[in-house]
Amino acid sequence: MHYLVFVTLLWAYSFNLIGAHLAGQVDSYFAVLTRVLLAGAVFLPLTRWRGVAPGFIAGVTLVGALQFGVTYLCLYLSFNVLTVAEVLLFTVLTPLHVTLIDDAINRRFNPWALVAAAVAVLGAGIIRYDGITEDFLGGFLLMQLANFTFAAGQVGYKHLAHRYPSDIPLYRRFGYFFLGALVIVLPAWLLFGNPERLPSTSMQWGVLVWMGLLATALGQFCWNKGATLVDAGTLAVMNNMSVPVGLVLNLVIWGTETDLLLLTIGGLIILASLRINRLGLKQAR
Repeated sequence: MHYLVFVTLLWAYSFNLIGAHLAGQVDSYFAVLTRVLLAGAVFLPLTRWRGVAPGFIAGVTLVGALQFGVTYLCLYLSFNVLTVAEVLLFTVLTPLHVTLIDDAINRRFNPWALVAAAVAVLGAGIIRYDGITEDFLGGFLLMQLANFTFAAGQVGYKHLAHRYPSDIPLYRRFGYFFLGALVIVLPAWLLFGNPERLPSTSMQWGVLVWMGLLATALGQFCWNKGATLVDAGTLAVMNNMSVPVGLVLNLVIWGTETDLLLLTIGGLIILASLRINRLGLKQAR
């Protein structure tokens, strides 16, 4: 659990760094590519290739493509049309995806999760009831794709670690994660990146280094290792812990202006959707 708590604090702060110094200023594809390259430079020299099950290598590579590659491309793009508070709030739907994916792997079905998702969408609409635009809806959908791929990655890694036990420590079997991310991120940068929007200040470069070495390299490893040590229910709950911390930082330290009433009402409805999902899980047992 302590791994997940540590990363929660790390990522809550990092969300705000992205919104304050990178979003709308630095090309999103370049920012994600830089994070992958820096994190890969940390873990690839430590990575073992011999004596590791090919299925585990392939699985972790796929996890990296989903959990980081697709997730963070969607996340950075969403910052262009959503506020930091909205991005943080919409991540609270991740536990629904964790539940659905874990149920699918274990061949269960929880219809309550679908009801909960509908309630969560209602809450999101209330937050921007007077300003729902195509950009806002597009940002919301991007965040749901990010939530899904992030959930799929961590649930997948948890099952891979249990399916392929090894005397080789996990940190020596994690570099494949960033190769998988690179498979997604590098072509995206080459196809859609804007070379005219590279970092132009020392602060922006500093934030990218922070994001690459700490939020990505250390954060992704500790989160996935933590996921292997807890049950799926605890993992789902921990996915939401960065939201209140991140919102407090966003509103207090950065002083971002937002409609607190709508944010609170919509947020409570989204949190209620999680309660609906948990009630469904109890009934299923």
